[in-house]
Amino acid sequence: MSGGNIFDLVKKSAAKKILFLTHAVRQISKPDRMILTKEIRYIIENGEIIENYPNDIRGHSCLIFGFCTDRPIHVVCSPKEDYLAIITAYLPNKEDWHNNFKTRKKL
Repeated sequence: MSGGNIFDLVKKSAAKKILFLTHAVRQISKPDRMILTKEIRYIIENGEIIENYPNDIRGHSCLIFGFCTDRPIHVVCSPKEDYLAIITAYLPNKEDWHNNFKTRKKL
């Protein structure tokens, strides 16, 4: 996909279809996460992009952050022509992220 703001491309692709890649399915299904697909849809619709990866090997992708059911969730996705690929989703931890879960801690 070319042209346009990455968030616009994400929303446009998500409106067509959302495809959960195998890695994403494994990650959201972990017992300590149990992230629902409706939560991921909510984050895509209402969250904010906190990192942009224009040169990702999987294609232009981004990290979206939002709160759903009172917990922070990160979703990495890549907009394609006919669908939005969900690469992974996870619950960010305080060891790696500042209190707002939007900024990575420096190592």
